[in-house]
Amino acid sequence: MTAAIAADRIVKVFRHDVVLQALSLEVRPSEIACLIGPSGCGKSTLLRLIAGLERDHGGRLAIDGHEVTGPSRAVGFVFQEPRLLPWLTVHDNVAFGLPPDQRRTADERVAALLAQVQLPGAGDKLPRQLSGGMAQRAALARALAAEPRVLLLDEPFGAVDALTRMTLQDLMLAVWQRTRLTMLLVTHDLDEALYLSDRVFVMSGKPSVLADVIPVTLPRPRDRRAPELARLRIRLMDALQVQRS
Repeated sequence: MTAAIAADRIVKVFRHDVVLQALSLEVRPSEIACLIGPSGCGKSTLLRLIAGLERDHGGRLAIDGHEVTGPSRAVGFVFQEPRLLPWLTVHDNVAFGLPPDQRRTADERVAALLAQVQLPGAGDKLPRQLSGGMAQRAALARALAAEPRVLLLDEPFGAVDALTRMTLQDLMLAVWQRTRLTMLLVTHDLDEALYLSDRVFVMSGKPSVLADVIPVTLPRPRDRRAPELARLRIRLMDALQVQRS
């Protein structure tokens, strides 16, 4: 089976700073995987490379067996900040994710996407009228508009409160249940990684390599309080070399 995302011995250098050193990983089709590691280890950089937003690197990157040469509609991207265009309504922000020739007749498609991310009736609002969680839902709808095969998420829930974060995590899982998209998520939250993922990729400090891969085999839906997740959290802390008090 061809990997949905394949990174083969990726090297990334900023000036004289080696960020990624021969890092290799594969994400399977329809898998949810998380990247976790110390701050500054290159998680977001790796995501941008996979998305084709950064192109100066060593090694090979492929999506569904096709080499990454630049941005592609096959890959959706959700950033930590919603990055909605403030002068456009929510409807028009979501429609912006559609191919240009489809935007003028996008009403039905946009309405369906807004319903999918639990924002029915919000199409006429401007971004400034949305809460942080609502804005991130709109950003997710925009990323889904192009019907990507792979969805990359760079700490998409990092700027919201804990309860909203859990709601958005469950929303993301509901979207995955319907679409079976391949998802790769960057997070600093150990519990989030274990709750969402099929596998957690642990990156070392710079220069970063793949330090460990932790499978999470619990069936979904998962109980956040499950003792199995607590045991995996300890393993994840050990992989990150977190000192226990």
